[in-house]
Amino acid sequence: MKIIERNGKQYRLPNTQNEFQREMYIHLINRKWGNITEEPGYYRNNPYDAILPEEYIDKSPVIYEPIRNMFKKHLADQPFRIHKFFNHIVSSQAANANLFLPIIKSHKVNQVLRGIKADFGSIASDQLCRGYRIEYWDEEFNSLNDHSAIAGTDSDIAIAYYNSAEPPELCLWLIEHKLTEKEFTTCGGSKSNGKTERHNCNKSMEEIIKDRDTCYYHSAKGFNYWNIMEEHYSVFPNHADYDKCPFKGGMNQLWRNILLAISVEKDDRIPFKHVYFSVVRHPDNIYLNRTIDRFRKLIDNIPMFSVFTSKDVLKAVDKAQNKGDNRDAVLDEWKAWYEDFYRIK
Repeated sequence: MKIIERNGKQYRLPNTQNEFQREMYIHLINRKWGNITEEPGYYRNNPYDAILPEEYIDKSPVIYEPIRNMFKKHLADQPFRIHKFFNHIVSSQAANANLFLPIIKSHKVNQVLRGIKADFGSIASDQLCRGYRIEYWDEEFNSLNDHSAIAGTDSDIAIAYYNSAEPPELCLWLIEHKLTEKEFTTCGGSKSNGKTERHNCNKSMEEIIKDRDTCYYHSAKGFNYWNIMEEHYSVFPNHADYDKCPFKGGMNQLWRNILLAISVEKDDRIPFKHVYFSVVRHPDNIYLNRTIDRFRKLIDNIPMFSVFTSKDVLKAVDKAQNKGDNRDAVLDEWKAWYEDFYRIK
């Protein structure tokens, strides 16, 4: 922990932060102090101003108040794993709900989401849980075989929709949300204490596919990542540019999520004709761009993958609101709150 002084106030922050993280933390701590409490929360017995005290956790104050009941009902109807730092003012899980749930709740939902995804026709409210699911994974089949009570590949939100084709096709849109993170989740297997001499992350993608036991995830954990890779190798056409496993660092999370999208799309037991995977990030968080660019190059910009920002979402809201005369005043109120709370300029 380190203490930063700003405008006569002291902020207890994590030791290592980039400029964007520091400024966003300070901004959101001010929001916490002004709207929730000035008391710190604790991590490993150390006080942090960005963490909520335990007595506030069950109240979910990090969730925008008008959708708080919607969030809690969804959690009850479709139980999902609450992140370890959900009680953190900079929680990406909370920010994800705060970004998408007010839109899904609005009668303008189709117009707004069409402004982000051009093929979007209408939300498929007959699928998932009224058209969406937080922390989605293919629960019935667990195609990646990596899910447990404490770990596994999830998309922060999945939105089921009918596209604009004739006749309309049922599609699934998987979205990973990032707020202040400077990197995507990296490979846990590469640094596991259970690794043995046969586990070698220095082999190329092609070499690992030929000898999958080289990967700790495959031989020790039984995950299906490399089995899926063998069948869908063409999705990663530029793999020859990497003489070592490209999925050891931040591309690991992007890799697992796109494997989830591929598996769901190709599984005849699951009704979605097309499945897409997107990353949405805060517009000022440029620190994810290096990994995103490397991943785009690896997959040669296939249409299954896309990236946008929360500011792009707000622009789509403006565009939808300015069409016709049935403006959603509740959506306008949320947009103003979201811009202020998450410092969208």
